[in-house]
Amino acid sequence: MKVTAIATRTGEWWAIQVPEVPGVFTQAKRLEQVPDTVADVVATMLEVPANSVDVEVRPVLEQALEDLVRGAREAVAEATTAQERASTQMRLAVSTLRVRLTTRDVAAVLGVTHQRVSQLDKSPR
Repeated sequence: MKVTAIATRTGEWWAIQVPEVPGVFTQAKRLEQVPDTVADVVATMLEVPANSVDVEVRPVLEQALEDLVRGAREAVAEATTAQERASTQMRLAVSTLRVRLTTRDVAAVLGVTHQRVSQLDKSPR
């Protein structure tokens, strides 16, 4: 059974409700505790095994914090995409330059160590 744990910060605790199971309200000190806590409460209320309850945690934050988190996640996604593109370009440059230049010359041209050139030259394409 899949349930959603809506966790709202109140003081030093997370107040948790589970919309799929009316009447389920609990609390946890840390978000990492929410899945186990909710699974236990839902299992008790519905008389099912706790390991049959799959919990998705949705923390509720004030809008400014939500915007901050969204911005951080978007920046990470952009950085990951940029890193993947850089890796692809670097491997292409190495394989193309290695046709005419030595490993050390390729390293000097690209501004990396000759060891890195060797790694990139052997990486899968």
